[in-house]
Amino acid sequence: MTANASIPSSSSNASARPVLVYGAAGHTGRFVVQALHEQGHAVLLAGRDLGRLRAAFPDAPADQLRVQRLDGDAAALVRLLAESSLVVNCAGPFADSAPQLLQAALQAGVHYVDVSAEQPTAREVFEQWGERFAAAGLCAAPAVAFYGAVGDLLATSATGDWPGADAIDIHIALDSWHPTAGTRKTGVRNAGRHIVYRNGQFQMPPAVPPRKNWAFAAPFGEQDVVGFSSADAVTIAHHIRVPDVPAWMNETPLTELRAPGTPAPVAVDASGRSAQRFLVEVVVRRGSEERHASASGQDIYAITGPLAAQAVGRILAADGALTGALSAGQLGDARSFLQALAPGYLQLVFAG
Repeated sequence: MTANASIPSSSSNASARPVLVYGAAGHTGRFVVQALHEQGHAVLLAGRDLGRLRAAFPDAPADQLRVQRLDGDAAALVRLLAESSLVVNCAGPFADSAPQLLQAALQAGVHYVDVSAEQPTAREVFEQWGERFAAAGLCAAPAVAFYGAVGDLLATSATGDWPGADAIDIHIALDSWHPTAGTRKTGVRNAGRHIVYRNGQFQMPPAVPPRKNWAFAAPFGEQDVVGFSSADAVTIAHHIRVPDVPAWMNETPLTELRAPGTPAPVAVDASGRSAQRFLVEVVVRRGSEERHASASGQDIYAITGPLAAQAVGRILAADGALTGALSAGQLGDARSFLQALAPGYLQLVFAG
């Protein structure tokens, strides 16, 4: 995010009720709150610890702060969500927070968005909650984050008028990966639960990850990449007819992620972004034809803020027309979704 950037709103008027951000004081939650404010939404800041909320948002009026544990009074959680039009779940690990917030959202009659990168959580939202949200006239959008949304939006844009594809390859390059405390907790919580999408079904990844060489655009250039279990495989397979969605990542960030001594991200600008650069290149194949789409930017945690805010704007602007469990790529036109974040947040290239 640039300090003075703004996201074009998907609606001329913000919702009459505020958007509630649960886990607002977390690293990613603060980017989500900032982007929602930029889009013109009133926001309720919620979490489990009043001290953390006050420290993260020292200028926020007391009447915007909400403290509620997820393992406490279920009725109180429903009342909390009922104050809002939509809840954005930023509280990882999402395997623990999503079921409570999804159930409360249904009972409160509000939409649900999360910024999880957890494959099992996204699958559960699609497979176990979609029909219930559709029946209630509500939308549940999981994995609206760097992992889960960027690849899905690029793949949906590139697939375009094709009814399906033979394969959709996602190539991710990061120049570094300094994980947050939340990322580390999530890694422990989801150990052994990673999946890949191959031959039309989800399955455990191979014991020895596949490797290949990939020529990224500048500044990354040619790199060795390794098979990577990404939430994009779940979001893409949910709505695009394709048998294989392999994801690949260069090795440097994975090495840093696994190293216990790698420090947390450090802000280098007024918006709180780290210096990390990313590039996502998607190739959609059908027979002998290929279509390419790519997005580059700064800080995989920071980009989640405008992604989530754009999804919130689209869901609320749809006024009940978007229901069930939907990926970011299903929230209206995918290319315009991406273009709403360019050039301030993303640099986009489409070919073929």
